[in-house]
Amino acid sequence: MKSFSAIALVVVASAFLVACGSSSQVASQEPLPGSMGVPNAVGFDIEPMPSDGTTTRWLATHTTDGKTARFQIEFSPAKPLNDKESQKFSVASGTGRFIAVPGSDASALLAVLRRALKAKALPGKVRRLPEVRFTFVSFGTNQSQAPGGGFRPKPPGHWTPMKIFLGEGEQEAEVFLNIDAVGKKGQFSIKDPDYGDLVLAQLAQIL
Repeated sequence: MKSFSAIALVVVASAFLVACGSSSQVASQEPLPGSMGVPNAVGFDIEPMPSDGTTTRWLATHTTDGKTARFQIEFSPAKPLNDKESQKFSVASGTGRFIAVPGSDASALLAVLRRALKAKALPGKVRRLPEVRFTFVSFGTNQSQAPGGGFRPKPPGHWTPMKIFLGEGEQEAEVFLNIDAVGKKGQFSIKDPDYGDLVLAQLAQIL
């Protein structure tokens, strides 16, 4: 998982991708179930959950073909990065975790994610974990989603677009995770097809 100093090195390029459309390079497919009309993205509903006051936690729910996946997403407070380019794009960073929910049926969600993330195959035998931790970089708040994906400050909206880093070393992967706290919506969207199988393997452990 990337350190905050390493995150600063990818801030400007990532902010550009978020502003211009993170899925533009792979936006050839039709929108998938729950994607809110955005190609290469998968949407889900979120509801706020109680926390200890030092974190923000959401219960995420996605239903496709009658199968409902449930998982929790927890964020630490985001801290602004200090370099000028990061401040220009209102970039902040922090840590978080996905938390498994008993009784979740993620088979349909994983199939949709495989298509959205351009993964080659569904994970084989998966050892389910209680949580999967990640580092995140957020690119401003009150963003609106542009047609075809990506985010922009005007017109204003309620989205907080983020890129998250999952895994370690050669297994590290990146994916966009976007949250609309007002509309109570969340969204995974593709960062790079090369990460598809790695991201899917990480998420399969807790979905």
